[in-house]
Amino acid sequence: MKKPLLEVKNLTVKRGDKTVLRNFNLSLGWGEKLVLAGANGVGKTTFAETVLGFLPFEGEIFFSGKPIRDKKDFRNLRKKVGYVFQNPDDQLFMPTVRGELSFGPENLGLPPGAIGERVERVARKLGIKRLLDKSVFELSYGQKRLVSIACVLTMEPQLLILDEPTNGLDRENWERVANFLKKTEKAVLVITHDRELINYLRWKVIYLSEINFVSSLNLQFG
Repeated sequence: MKKPLLEVKNLTVKRGDKTVLRNFNLSLGWGEKLVLAGANGVGKTTFAETVLGFLPFEGEIFFSGKPIRDKKDFRNLRKKVGYVFQNPDDQLFMPTVRGELSFGPENLGLPPGAIGERVERVARKLGIKRLLDKSVFELSYGQKRLVSIACVLTMEPQLLILDEPTNGLDRENWERVANFLKKTEKAVLVITHDRELINYLRWKVIYLSEINFVSSLNLQFG
């Protein structure tokens, strides 16, 4: 049997004196889609930051069946996991959109032709090709959100983790993001409290509430 793509066992994480996650378990298969839902402050973003190696933790993290323990493990993990920040301004820093989308593949050492091909392909997929030569600072919030997603897609990650991807979007950009999530074949973990998005995706949901969580298939909100 194939090992899960991402697996955490008995994950416990503290922020200061507060225990945010306690003995948390999660398994995500190759190509599987999952929503991590719950109110603000219950540990959704903490979970993502821990998996990516930004926070100390107790417990075990596995990626593709291999234990992730030290800084080198997490550096390698971050090459395979695309993380879209809750606030796109925390993620974008290059002068142009094309520069943003090219940055990751350049760091992977890809030749210019391959980089350009990836950038064009991802830009078409998200409907932002017309923005490629624009300054990032001229973009609307919704456009920045699409660009931040495009940036991680040009890395061709095995897993996407998106933190509140529809927060603050107008209707047009909400639908673009939601449709992309619905159609992508990649493994995806969406962190959100957007009930409309949860209902639209109809994925498995883990609902966090303080230290406890409830798991349900196709959890629907009235």
